[in-house]
Parts: sequence; C-alpha cells; structure tokens
Amino acid sequence: MTKKGKILVVDDNAGIRAALKILLPVHFAEVQIIPSPKTLLQTLRAFAPEVVLLDMNFDAEVNSGNEGLYWLGEIRREAPEVEVVLFTAYADIPLAVEGMRRGAYDFISKPWNNENLLSVLDAAAAKSRRSRGAGQRKGEASAGIIWGSSPQMAAVRKSLERIAGTDANVLITGENGTGKDVLAREIHRLSLRSKSPMVSVDLGSITETLFESELFGHVKGAFTDAHTDRPGLFEQADGGTLFLDEIGNTPQHLQTKLLRVLQNRTVTRVGDVTERPIDIRLICATNMDLERMVREGTFREDLYYRINTVHLVIPPLRERRGDIGEFARHFLKMYAAKYRRSARDLSPEALKALEGRHWSGNVRELQNCIEKAVILSEGEVLTEEDLNLPPVREESAAEGNSRGLSTLMNVEEKAIREAIEKFDGNMSLVAKNLGISRPTLYNKLKKYNI
Repeated sequence: MTKKGKILVVDDNAGIRAALKILLPVHFAEVQIIPSPKTLLQTLRAFAPEVVLLDMNFDAEVNSGNEGLYWLGEIRREAPEVEVVLFTAYADIPLAVEGMRRGAYDFISKPWNNENLLSVLDAAAAKSRRSRGAGQRKGEASAGIIWGSSPQMAAVRKSLERIAGTDANVLITGENGTGKDVLAREIHRLSLRSKSPMVSVDLGSITETLFESELFGHVKGAFTDAHTDRPGLFEQADGGTLFLDEIGNTPQHLQTKLLRVLQNRTVTRVGDVTERPIDIRLICATNMDLERMVREGTFREDLYYRINTVHLVIPPLRERRGDIGEFARHFLKMYAAKYRRSARDLSPEALKALEGRHWSGNVRELQNCIEKAVILSEGEVLTEEDLNLPPVREESAAEGNSRGLSTLMNVEEKAIREAIEKFDGNMSLVAKNLGISRPTLYNKLKKYNI
C-alpha cells in the first residue's frame, strides 16, 4: 500500500519522540520530529507538512495547555491549510473543546492508542490534501483583492464601497495588468446582486460576425449552425452583473446596437422579433482613452456617457511604488505554498530592485516575476539574483517627460512593441504576457499600425 501524508511532530519528551519515530514512518510517507516549538514555524515553511501533531505543554512547571494553544494559533495563521492534532497527557475535555474551537482538527490524550492515533492523523492529512486541492482549483482569484496602502488606491476603495450597493453603471480604466477585472468582481461581490451571476466577456475577442449572437442570443435557424435557440450574455446575466471588458474595442456600427440595448433594457435575439426584458448591473473596463476616442469620433459620445455613470481609474503600479512590497510578499506566500517552496520573504536588495522597475505590465507582470522566482528559489529569502530581472534601460530626460505625459493609448502601444521585441514576434507569448487574447492583440496591432 502506498504511504501518504507528511507529519510534523512537536514534543519535548524524548521517550515519546523515540516511540513515534518508530511508529509513524511505517504508515506515512514523510515524518519529521522536533523537540521544541522554537523552530516550529521555520520547520513548517521548509517541510510543508499536511498535519502537525502538537504537544500542548513544553514547560514542566506549566500544564495549563496555554502554550499549545498559542502555537496552534501561530500554525493556523502561518499555514491555514495545515491540520493540527493536539497531543497532551492531560485528558482535559474543556481544553480539547477550546483547542478545536480555535481550529484544531482533533485531540489525542497520552498514553495513546496506536490505531486511534494513526486513524486521526490519516484523516487529518486527507482533509489537508482536499483543502489544498480546492484552493488550487480556485486559483489566484481566491486570494481576494489586495488594496495596498497608497493614497491613490485608498481613494479608489472608498469610491467603490460607496457605489457597490447601487445599480449605477461603472467604467473602470487603467493600463494592462492593473486588475480591472479584479475590481469588477469586487464590485459585484459587495453589491446587492452578489448571489446572482456575474457574466464576463472580452469584447476584443468577439468577431464582428458573432457579436450580436454572443451578446444578444439567437433563435434556431437564424444562421448556419444555429441548431437551437440560445440566450446571449445579456440574458445570462439577468438579475446579476454583466462585465464588458475591452469596451473600447467595440466597432462603431456595433456600438449603436449596444447603446440601444442599454437604453431600452431589452434584447432581441438574432432571427427573432420578440423583445426580452433584461435586468443587469453593467460594469465596463478598458485600457484605452475613451474621452480621446470620443473627440476623434471613434467612440460614440452617448454610449460613453451611458456606461460612465461612475468612473474608477486604477493607477499604474509605478505611480504607487509603496504597494509593490505588499503585492510581492502576497504573491511570494501564495506561490511558496502552491509549489512547496521554503521562500518566505524578500531581501532588502530584492525589494529595492522591484520598487525600481517600471512594470509596464503592472501587477500581472509583478505576479509572473514572483512566481518564476519562487519556483527557482532554494532558500528562505528571495534575493535579487532569484528575481533575474533584466537590466533597466537608461532613458533620456526627454523620454521620461514623454512618458509622464503619455495617454493610456501611448502606454499600451509601447507595452505591445516591447512585448513583441521581448518574445521575438511570437504572438502567442506576446498575448499571454499582456494578458489579452490573440484576436484582441491583432486588433491592437492593426489599430497602432504595428
């Protein structure tokens, strides 16, 4: 039978450690035993166990169990996916209840029954594996939104909290990788529609021929391959939130149809004449300068004002460098747990290097950087060498001034050109790095004559 489970034992009794050193390795894949909680957190990070069998008393003069409860709290804070089984010579039921109330999986009293101990540890390890698997399936989104501590993001957060409970249309703008989709999900989560669906669509990835069918639906026989009736994304979001990403990529003749639906709050499926009422909360996002596009006549002014009841602007990461360390440490902890690495902090030199970068890809680029560094790391502290950052290109004062005056469109074009150069024209890698689909990328190449 294949042995499973990684067990960490913390007990100051040499006789008990010797007995468990014989018993546990027969039944579990990996076992590590330490005599004191002084090195517990360090061992927890390096060994990454599924279960900690934790003694509750490490001082011969003290038997209240308070020391065990303290370390239980530290384990739960440091590694919530790790299950803790409390181990004590004092079969104190109130203490057991308190320990389990604070998050312990179970409670074993000494002297123990081998069969019972092994059964409890095996069940705890299985639960830990299930928890880790569920966390990985949820992906990074499960981590929630990271606001940082900058005044700019504090202002965004304040505005979001004020409007989340309303049905006001929201326009979110910002460069690629700033987290516009994350902000949209947070608005939905805090809204009165949070129990209803949030439907997201990248308008830049929908071809013109399928635009109406995807958004408004179609009936059977409306066109070739329309074998059944199909509701569009507007109907699918009925009662909830519709998130239209890359709204700036909508062709002008389709902007008119989109405006009509938003004004009338009804959709007519392709091939049908019946108007179907819809009840949605609309959130749109773009990295383009819509005001400039309105002035140039490439985006309808009436549609712009229809979607722009509330405008939230996410500043680029380089304008809030104080948030870089918080983001980096968050990603470090997330990927260290995911890839079972011992990295737990950044060196001062690494943090300085991160804060000195331009980050044209913003938070997404930073996240990718930390993920790669964690995978390749060997120690507990990520160094500047682990980050493997490319050298910073020197730029003239004129370039710096130009950058300061750049519009979102200028920055976007520059980011695309840099990505194409970086990946030697491999458009799949360019699109992945920029966080957009290939159809969206090709639309932007055409737009900027690249």
